[in-house]
Amino acid sequence: MSVAEMRMLRWMCGHIRKDHVRNETIRQRVGVAPIEDKMRESRLQWFGHVRRRSSDAPVRRAEMCGEEAKKRGRGRPKQTWARGVRSDMLLLGLDESMTLERAKWRAGILVEE
Repeated sequence: MSVAEMRMLRWMCGHIRKDHVRNETIRQRVGVAPIEDKMRESRLQWFGHVRRRSSDAPVRRAEMCGEEAKKRGRGRPKQTWARGVRSDMLLLGLDESMTLERAKWRAGILVEE
C-alpha cells in the first residue's frame, strides 16, 4: 500500500526513484501523512462510533455474530477487523473505555497531516 502511495506522491512532485529524493522529503513537500496512519485513524473512528451505539443497534449485533468457531486450515490465522483494531489501539496506547468520551478518543486517534 505504501509503495503505491509513494509512487503517486513522487509523480505529483515530478521526481522518479533515480533522483534519490527521500520519502520523508517528498511527504513533507506534499504535506500528507502516511496512508497506513490515515487508514488506522479511519478504522478507529469507526470502532469508536460502533462502541458508542446502543447494544441493540444492528451494527453491534453484527459485530457479535462474526466470531464463529470453525475448523481452520494450515498457516497463519486470517487477520480479522477486531484483531486489527486491537493492535491499532495497542500501538497508540488507547483503551476501549475511552470510546465513550468522544473528545478524548478523537484526540487519541487523530493523525496530523
